[in-house]
Amino acid sequence: MTLPGMLRLKGWITGERDGLMLGTTLYDRTLVWLAFGLATVGFIMVTSASMPVGQRLTDDPFYFAKRDALYIVLAFILAIIVLRIPMLVWEKYNYIMLIGSLAMLAVVLVAGNSVNGASRWIDIGIVKIQPAELSKLSLFCFVSSYLVRKSEEVRTRFLGFIKPMGILIVMAFLLLLQPDLGTVVVLVVTTLALLFLAGARLAPFIIGIAICVAGVVGLIYFEPYRVRRVTSFLNPWEDPFGSGYQLTQSLMAFGRGEVFGQGLGNSVQKLEYLPEAHTDFIFSVLAEELGYIGVVLVLLMVFLVAFRAMMIGRRALQANQKFSGYLACAIGIWFTFQALVNVGAAAGMLPTKGLTLPLISYGGSSLLIMTIAIAILLRIDFETRLERAQAFVRSAK
Repeated sequence: MTLPGMLRLKGWITGERDGLMLGTTLYDRTLVWLAFGLATVGFIMVTSASMPVGQRLTDDPFYFAKRDALYIVLAFILAIIVLRIPMLVWEKYNYIMLIGSLAMLAVVLVAGNSVNGASRWIDIGIVKIQPAELSKLSLFCFVSSYLVRKSEEVRTRFLGFIKPMGILIVMAFLLLLQPDLGTVVVLVVTTLALLFLAGARLAPFIIGIAICVAGVVGLIYFEPYRVRRVTSFLNPWEDPFGSGYQLTQSLMAFGRGEVFGQGLGNSVQKLEYLPEAHTDFIFSVLAEELGYIGVVLVLLMVFLVAFRAMMIGRRALQANQKFSGYLACAIGIWFTFQALVNVGAAAGMLPTKGLTLPLISYGGSSLLIMTIAIAILLRIDFETRLERAQAFVRSAK
């Protein structure tokens, strides 16, 4: 039995052992279809939600839809490129990404474009880059590599826990100067979760959580607008035309959606009653137009993407591909938590945070980085399956 006979051009591995036929695809087709599904839902909802604001700002109701289509095409091209990059390259050169992200976070403070009082974008002409999105992937690549190199130190010494937290603190400081507390929370939660998965000792882990919680509480307490955000979500109807305006309009959208929704394109709240309807609050428009059924289906797709990511990470760790395993788990946690915060804020369960709904909200940087993350998951899964197939071939000879 030869290897060329085992590996078929269409991505199937076929072998015989004890009279059994084994067929395994070399990539996770479920993950591919889920990503395509979420991107499609995102494009449809961005088109629907952005028409009023597009008409007002540019006299073109499809302005944001056209730009979103451009970002989807760019994301697809990037995904094809990323799929061809071995995970060894990501592991070897992760520090270059990290340094580049830190440099861009510093540059945006000096030469960035300010929107709604936050300086988060670098305008390069055709598109605007949001370094905060790249910083997430960069940090998770670095932490995953660190856990491979210093796994024993992380498990046995307090210093092993502190080193990655030091990088996190530097990045968080630059992000808070923008300001962007939402991204900082995502970085902190995902990094701590990774350290926990790697077997960090319980004592430094608890101390780290306590310090992070105290830091977040302090950041909220010393900024009046953050205090208003936190307190307004508890009772938005107390000031429905002030601090609670966004949330009350969002809740109205959820209420109007009922079970089956008002129908695609029939949202009232998107008619500029609900601010940021095509970005931070796109889930509210989705709930109004597609109803409870649409909400459940989209949340199920998001959950399945995160579940597939964690399963891919688990298989990679079992195959002793530790960097790939940790990074896949990081992507799964990142995807889940960011979606949870966005949906929770739209539904009034969490304070309002400027975080996009992965693969659905309008935002070029977010869409491109999330697509790269999905492509990395597919590459990890491909390498894991290929390794298992080759091991099977060797054992079958």
